[in-house]
Amino acid sequence: MKNIFTEKTYRKWLRLSIVVIYLIIVAGAVVRMTGSGMGCPDWPKCFGYLIPPTERAQLDFQPLTSYEEGMVIIVDESLRVAKKDFTSSNSYNADNWEPYTKHDYSIFNKYHTWTEYINRLIGALGGLVVLIATIISFQFFRKKKYITILTAVALLAMLVQAVIGKIVVDTNLSPLLITIHMIVALLIVGLLIYLLHEVQPVDNRYAHKGKWHQFALVLIVLTLIQVALGTQVRQYIDHQIDIFGYPVKSTWLENNAPLVFLIHRSYSILLVLLHGYFIYKAVRFYQHPRNYYYWLAVLFILTIIGGVLMNYVDFPFGSQASHLVLASIILGVQFYLWMRLRTVHYRS
Repeated sequence: MKNIFTEKTYRKWLRLSIVVIYLIIVAGAVVRMTGSGMGCPDWPKCFGYLIPPTERAQLDFQPLTSYEEGMVIIVDESLRVAKKDFTSSNSYNADNWEPYTKHDYSIFNKYHTWTEYINRLIGALGGLVVLIATIISFQFFRKKKYITILTAVALLAMLVQAVIGKIVVDTNLSPLLITIHMIVALLIVGLLIYLLHEVQPVDNRYAHKGKWHQFALVLIVLTLIQVALGTQVRQYIDHQIDIFGYPVKSTWLENNAPLVFLIHRSYSILLVLLHGYFIYKAVRFYQHPRNYYYWLAVLFILTIIGGVLMNYVDFPFGSQASHLVLASIILGVQFYLWMRLRTVHYRS
């Protein structure tokens, strides 16, 4: 039997974990883009089912039907939850049901439901992958105890993400909690990238002078601030959608654009200039390998294009989701470069 407790296997599962976390971010962006966040109004099940319904009729009361505790039906445009396991009679009996009190959202849309359900499945897959990586990390416990501990921290953070996801649903998509949900996902990515760097078989760090690695860290912090500003803009847009609806996209930022949007737009210019300097000096002066720096430049260009399209072309379909996903990948690349720069100085 092949031994899975090797550094090579651990690195493979770390890479897979990073990929799956990014898939979770993509899935979350699609959920926001399609307005599917309440497609499953309860958690962890969906309308009380492990596999959600596909038709609205499945959520109507059915006579002579076996119901399990927690199953959901819709009665008079509100959710009713089975109090216990029972078989229904020919008519609806309110004594067998209780109202769902965490929120009053009771709309069924099969596309929204299955979009959110798939998002949850990907989240569960992420937890499973990180769990396996944690188990494999115990090979380091004697010599590199911090590797095992930090991998376990990543697993704990995945569990925290699940709890936050539940609260997001219970609060009917609280904007603040959605922002926290996103930031925690980015922190998990950063932690996994750190672990991957720590177990590389060769020293692949980039030499530099002085405090150049600290400048790279500052860029990460500045980008995180920009992401936080972007989530605030998104919250404002969500509010505009509630007022004007999706068909009137041109009105979302047309009149009385909030200060946070103006800051977000102008702040992007500063980020472009700082990253341009960072890439130029790293490639031309320190002669670092170009691939990751060029990827960083391309990602920034695409992100700026996405922002321009949203502002001036009335939010083309998918632009908001791609904008968010690109920003999260930028942070991953930044963090990877920072790990390669960290603690290494220029050798003349």
